[in-house]
Amino acid sequence: MNQDYIIPNEWSIIEEGFEKDRVKSSESLFSIGNGAMGQRANFEEFYSGDTFQGSYIAGVYYPDKTKVGWWKNGYPEYFAKVLNAPVWIGIDIEINGEKLDLNTCEVNNFRRELNMKKGILDRSFHAILPSGLEIEVFVRRFLSADLDELGVIKYDIKPTNSDAKIVYKSYVDAAVKNEDANWEEIFWEPVNTEINNQQGFVQARTFKTHFEVVTFMENKILVNGSYQHINPISSFKTESKVEFTYKVEVKTNDTATIQKFGGYVISTNHAKNELINAAKNVLLQANEQGYEQLLINQKLAWAKTWEMSDITIDGDVEAQQGIRFNIFQLNQTYSGKDARLNIGPKGFTGEKYGGSTYWDTEAYCLPFYMATKNQEVARNLLMYRYNQLDKAIENGEKLGFKNGAALYPMVTMNGEECHNEWEITFEEIHRNAAIAFAIFNYTRFTGDQSYIPEAGLEVLLGIARFWQQRVNWSADKQQFVMLGVTGPNEYENNVNNNFHTSYCAQWCINYTLEQIENIKTNYPQDYERIVTKTSINAEELVAMKNVADNMYLPFSEEHDVYLQQDGFLDKDLTPVSELSKEDRPINQKWSWDRILRSAYIKQADVLQSFYYFEEDFSKEQLEKHFDFYEPLTVHESSLSPCVHSIQAATLGRMEQAYTFYLRTSRLDLDDYNKEVHEGLHITSMAGTWMSIVEGFGGMRVKNDALYFEPRLPEQWKGFSFKINFRHQILKVIVNKGETTFELEGTEPLEVYVFGEKSVVQPSI
Repeated sequence: MNQDYIIPNEWSIIEEGFEKDRVKSSESLFSIGNGAMGQRANFEEFYSGDTFQGSYIAGVYYPDKTKVGWWKNGYPEYFAKVLNAPVWIGIDIEINGEKLDLNTCEVNNFRRELNMKKGILDRSFHAILPSGLEIEVFVRRFLSADLDELGVIKYDIKPTNSDAKIVYKSYVDAAVKNEDANWEEIFWEPVNTEINNQQGFVQARTFKTHFEVVTFMENKILVNGSYQHINPISSFKTESKVEFTYKVEVKTNDTATIQKFGGYVISTNHAKNELINAAKNVLLQANEQGYEQLLINQKLAWAKTWEMSDITIDGDVEAQQGIRFNIFQLNQTYSGKDARLNIGPKGFTGEKYGGSTYWDTEAYCLPFYMATKNQEVARNLLMYRYNQLDKAIENGEKLGFKNGAALYPMVTMNGEECHNEWEITFEEIHRNAAIAFAIFNYTRFTGDQSYIPEAGLEVLLGIARFWQQRVNWSADKQQFVMLGVTGPNEYENNVNNNFHTSYCAQWCINYTLEQIENIKTNYPQDYERIVTKTSINAEELVAMKNVADNMYLPFSEEHDVYLQQDGFLDKDLTPVSELSKEDRPINQKWSWDRILRSAYIKQADVLQSFYYFEEDFSKEQLEKHFDFYEPLTVHESSLSPCVHSIQAATLGRMEQAYTFYLRTSRLDLDDYNKEVHEGLHITSMAGTWMSIVEGFGGMRVKNDALYFEPRLPEQWKGFSFKINFRHQILKVIVNKGETTFELEGTEPLEVYVFGEKSVVQPSI
């Protein structure tokens, strides 16, 4: 834990007191989104202090030319930047001629609350301006869950020791930059600005990718809650900005309010020449409903979301707050409404990493959306990869692979690789396995047998072809070896025979061959279509089987464990517990050279295989590997604590499981990795959900049935969660000594608790 200012609360994230050095962290923690757009919790008014401005639109990106010292063949030509979008929240404020700026005035009673139950961000404070004027401010903001192109702001100002002339300067502005631009480029090109009464529109286009976006606004002025027929005292537009200025005179203790509707419409959803009309239509709908109804609808929409996705924890407020924060951010980032979108690692909270898709989606996020949304949403995530299969094959061709071998990108927006670190781009190829495993996991959970013959087998075949070509025969070992790779532990690069990568390759080939036989027998028409399309033949299948049957997996007889890679035992195996506090985190304190030579593990590597393929290993094997590798793991990846929490729970080590759970659930709230100011770790938040459902709930799917092995941490009185299992909603309620179920559906459901079968009847 590196920060401790978020007040524990079951349903809200709360900050009290204004501290300038935590503004950027809070901008991340209080971020809001609705699946189509999102933004950091920047102040609406001008702020001259240190801040990280960020608003983002799902699917909009820029191909920033790769910046490296030494170009290598096969290198991605660009890094896909998540673009800082034009500003629509801006409201500069002057009171009696003084600018409101929290960096220069005295701030008291500052309070910020992100109400996760309702999807609303509130901020309030008492300020004393340099002149001595005192004001009370309340600001409410939300991004509509129903009208996902619309955002709403209500900004109240009450002077408390003097009458006041308040000037609101409300604007939209496309002259924005990214903090992480490789070449200090401007990514937005102004196209058009328009003023229509009190509505303002700025149309801008991204360079290179040519996304067009209209950023829009409309303002209303109120005094003491009553709408005022006040027109702007001035309005102006430049090529990239529209601004309206309003002047309101109020008495002491009267409240002046500006209500602002704003947001984005984009060319992926509307014709470019109709974008301004589309924005006007959004404003029409907003005005027809009005602020109060929009607020009611927001609460109702989030109530519906929580009805399915909530996890309750009885007796531990910090644990409850943590899981709800994670679930809230996941639902803000991806709603499942648009199959063209995916789950970026920072969501709408920052620019780091770039891209909208990593292997995190398949390994961590799919289980959450599959169980809390529905089968269609989960299938859309798989189809996202199927629709980019041609690009994955192109990526493979760039590296010299042939015959339809597919290497899915580590980072992508459109299927092309756009990551700019060679050890990741060329070597962290286990990402292919995460995509294959997701197909298996989806089929196992949903029972949907149609996806593989319709689309999935082509993906599996492309991946299997890659693995067959990626290995080479070792005359010394008389087995196939996998050279020059990076496993999930990115603190080792260019190693030989990483266990996880090689085991995944072996599994992928075997699973692909199994599915080919299944489709040949049960879906002959699909089989013939796929054979014709891919030119797969018996000779190639035999060659694949030969690779899988003769894959080298490094193993230590002395320690009786699979080795992370061939040279792992050559390292100094001093456990993490003996590192000094001054050395942590090592990724911020040590040179990269020192990290690579160390035995310290960033995240589960060998243990990632034990998570994916749990049924391939005994509990005794898991225990032995856990005890060997976890003491060497620094958990400096956000994806690390959740896997270890699940496995510790499986081993019955509840205190350790609970500690890992707190770390994954409060990773950002407590800033464990000292980087929350850069944005949140969205995809790892799905791992927090897994820690409870798969860890403490012990949920597995075996032989088309649900199995549970519930375990209750000592700190909890009980917990509950819901899953959508094959079109029926099952609620699981775990208390001390008792696990009960409630079923919303039409058919009885068989479940197993510690191996004993029970039949759950639908609720009447």
